[in-house]
Order: sequence, then C-alpha cells, then structure tokens
Amino acid sequence: MTTISLRLEEADAALIKEFAWMNQMTVSDLIRQTVMEKIAEDFDLKVYEKAIKDFHQDPATYTHGEVGKMLEEME
Repeated sequence: MTTISLRLEEADAALIKEFAWMNQMTVSDLIRQTVMEKIAEDFDLKVYEKAIKDFHQDPATYTHGEVGKMLEEME
C-alpha cells in the first residue's frame, strides 16, 4: 500500500475530518472514495461526449426489437 501526502490549510483539514466523522468514515476512506468517484465521473463524461459526437456523425437508432434480431442473426 502507498501513502500520499496532502497539504491543507487547518480549516480545510478540520472540515474534511468533521465531514468524515459525520459520515462514519476515516479521512483516508473519504478521500479515496471521493477521488475514485471523480475519476469515474470524468471517465463517464468523456464516454458520453464521444457517444454524442458519434451519434451526430451517424444518427441511426434502433428499437429494442431490432437490436434483438441483430443479435440473433449474429449467432
């Protein structure tokens, strides 16, 4: 396991510690969870932006039934 240091103003550190305590978490768990959620949100946003760009280039859509038939044909 690796340790990462973080420099904070006293007021920010107190706020983070209080927030972690209120949510019955350690500061490490709070920061780890928050950073991982941010990474996932950014990744999801990039995937969404690419999907919208791709859709604008080829706006074809399919019904659930059409997709089911396509999948059956692939078998």
